[in-house]
Amino acid sequence: MDNNQTSSRSNTNTASTVWQIVGRLVVAAIVLGITAFFTPGFSINNIWSLGLAAIVLTVIDYLIVKFTGLQATPFGKGFVGFVLAAITLYVTQYFVAGYSISWIAAIIGALIYGIIDYFIPGDQEM
Repeated sequence: MDNNQTSSRSNTNTASTVWQIVGRLVVAAIVLGITAFFTPGFSINNIWSLGLAAIVLTVIDYLIVKFTGLQATPFGKGFVGFVLAAITLYVTQYFVAGYSISWIAAIIGALIYGIIDYFIPGDQEM
C-alpha cells in the first residue's frame, strides 16, 4: 500500500467517526426530548437546552464507557445500566441551564429513555 491509500482510509475512518458522533447526538436529542415530554418532573426549556443536554449526556456516557466499560443505558447492562442512566439524567442538570429533573423523574425518565432508545433503529456504538 502506498501513502495515498493509507491516508485515504484514515480520512474515511475519521469522517465515519464524526458522522457516528453526530448521529448519536441527534438520536440522543430526539430520545431526550420525547423522554422529557412524557416524564412528570422533567423539563427542558428550549431547543438549545435540549441540544446541550444531548451533548452532555453523550459525553458523560462516553466517559463512563471509557473508564468503566459499562454502558450507561437502561438496557445496556441491566440494573447497573439503568441506575447509571438515571444518575446521568440527574447529573446533567448541573451542566445545562434550562434542564431540570427530580430524582423520581430521573428514575422514570431512565425507564422511558431506555424503552424509546430500544426502538430507535441503528447502532450507536462508538
